Amino acid sequence: MPLIKTKTLINADVKSCFDLARNIDVHQESLKHSGEIAIDGKTTGLIELGETVTWEAKHFGFVQHLTSKITEFEPSKYFVDEMVSGAFKTLRHEHLFRERDNKTEMIDVFYFESPYGIFGKFANALFLKKYIKNLLETRNKFLKEKAEAV
Repeated sequence: MPLIKTKTLINADVKSCFDLARNIDVHQESLKHSGEIAIDGKTTGLIELGETVTWEAKHFGFVQHLTSKITEFEPSKYFVDEMVSGAFKTLRHEHLFRERDNKTEMIDVFYFESPYGIFGKFANALFLKKYIKNLLETRNKFLKEKAEAV
């Protein structure tokens, strides 16, 4: 199962960063280029433990839907979203927040498994892992800029 891990240091307090990362409206704004919008479940504001959101986005020329659920949640420390339905065989995204010298270290740990056996593994190696990492980094850059502008 592929693993992507990113770290972003943000010159802002942990609570602000945590809340920005779980804000549906901010998420949509950060990935505007893919047309990502919340269409069902929690569609605006701060997502909480047990809540789901269904995203619609265009990736690789295809409109896709992905429903995720917040399965773990500790305010200002971490939350986890896991795919309930969508294009992946499995998907788990851990969002971790640590205070470091009056700054916030935001860590994403992203596990996914593509369907279609060996063909899915080939797609992972060829382009999918890099594509997802780029999406995470784009989103994190946006969150950093938004948090530091306050």
